[in-house]
Amino acid sequence: MNIESQTGVNQSNQHRQPAVWVVIAAYNEESRLQETLSGLCNEDWHIIVVDDGSTDATFQNAQAFPVWILQHPINCGQGAALKTGIDFALQQGAEVIVTFDADGQHAACEIPDLVNPVLKGDVEVALGSRFLGVAKDIPWLRQLTLKLAILFTRLTSGLKLTDVHNGFRAFSRQAAETIQIRQPRMAHASEILDEIARLGIKYVEVPVTITYRTETLEKGQSSLGALKITGHLLAGRIWK
Repeated sequence: MNIESQTGVNQSNQHRQPAVWVVIAAYNEESRLQETLSGLCNEDWHIIVVDDGSTDATFQNAQAFPVWILQHPINCGQGAALKTGIDFALQQGAEVIVTFDADGQHAACEIPDLVNPVLKGDVEVALGSRFLGVAKDIPWLRQLTLKLAILFTRLTSGLKLTDVHNGFRAFSRQAAETIQIRQPRMAHASEILDEIARLGIKYVEVPVTITYRTETLEKGQSSLGALKITGHLLAGRIWK
């Protein structure tokens, strides 16, 4: 995979400790990325934006912030973008890696609570749960789809989770090195959970807030898309 990279880190951020790195996969998020990065850049994190072949001004908007920017020349999918960002963070010496959506659904102020059990060494992975926390303005069909996905995950992986397909997660360095992301698109979310179950990785769910907006729902995953993800995941299992 051909990847172009650019560092947008200014001198004022060089003092930051390399413990926590935040990875954002962004595809055509020019209208939402600025708000997302504004919230994150007020905190003491290293931030990586992976521009996944965007055709809008996502890359240019990211350049206005003190972040690392990696660029896919073509759209490869969210799973592939996260893998690119995670691999880069590991190369930079990251101790904890957080995955964070570009579209403004997550709250940057909740990162400390998410990473705390990983930093303390209690678990290797912390998974955000909107159903232990808050799912603001969640459509009923989306909630039903997620509940069915939770049941599917429990049946296939044995993990007794309250939420799945939540992009707000934290990995220890060891977990990030061990978990293999092979699914390039949205099925990677289920693949990560399968890897946690397969490898016996210790995890915890942490209450988080997900805010649903009309524009993100229009761009995001539909119920039909969820069925396609399930198909991709099952195909991946058969391929193994």
